[in-house]
Amino acid sequence: MSHPEAVSGGRPIRAPELLVPAALGGVLLVYFALPFAAFLTRTGTANVVSGLSTPQAREAIGNSLLTAPVSTAIAAVFGVPLAYVLARRSFPGKRLVEALVILPLVVPPVVGGAMLLTAVGRFTPIGSVAVALGVPLTDSLLGVVLAQTFVAAPFVVITARAGFGSVDERLEQASRSLGYGPLSTFRNVSLPLARGSILAGVTLTFARAIGEFGATMMLAYNPRTMPTRLWIDFIAGGIDATVPIALALLGVTATVLTSIQRFGRFPSVIER
Repeated sequence: MSHPEAVSGGRPIRAPELLVPAALGGVLLVYFALPFAAFLTRTGTANVVSGLSTPQAREAIGNSLLTAPVSTAIAAVFGVPLAYVLARRSFPGKRLVEALVILPLVVPPVVGGAMLLTAVGRFTPIGSVAVALGVPLTDSLLGVVLAQTFVAAPFVVITARAGFGSVDERLEQASRSLGYGPLSTFRNVSLPLARGSILAGVTLTFARAIGEFGATMMLAYNPRTMPTRLWIDFIAGGIDATVPIALALLGVTATVLTSIQRFGRFPSVIER
């Protein structure tokens, strides 16, 4: 019986089959880490506290922390049921539905913003009715939510669908045979078993929403969010001027990811 390890001098020598993949992956990891390290070295040249204490920065942070959770909640409420249907049913037009879910991911965000303007802009039928009702869909917090939801919602649909697809359908059938209805089975069997994937999708959706820039610039340049404020600071003062808002944005996303990894099942979803 052959072993993947040989012994030399009393110490095992591991087979080198992972050496090349590890080296190639290491190059990508270095590329990921380098911009973070380079950016963080500039924090000493910027007064972060004073930068974050300005009214403009506080407003941008507040707007992002308000709109991103709302966008994430909307994506989860409508996206998780859609993911379940896509995972469990075949129907005419399913490929079209799948394409519509993926499309916002492959369309450049600026293009997505332009398309949203043609649908809900101030001078469109929908947009003009909204303006008449006093709830404009552009240049408003509602516009920010619309932009964030458009670009971020696919993450929760795709990830939750993978989670539901990994749930053994026989467990759901057993629940139905015990007299539980479709909604009870979904709530008590399917959702708990797909919880890790759904949680990962919600996390990715929030991270994408709070960092959304292109579609937001097109649909709701005002009021400012953290990404749009960061762009304005860059135009006015260069890279050093972006450090306070960028650190705040990184801090929010890092806190969310850390919390999920600490209290949720996000790592196991990635490993699958």
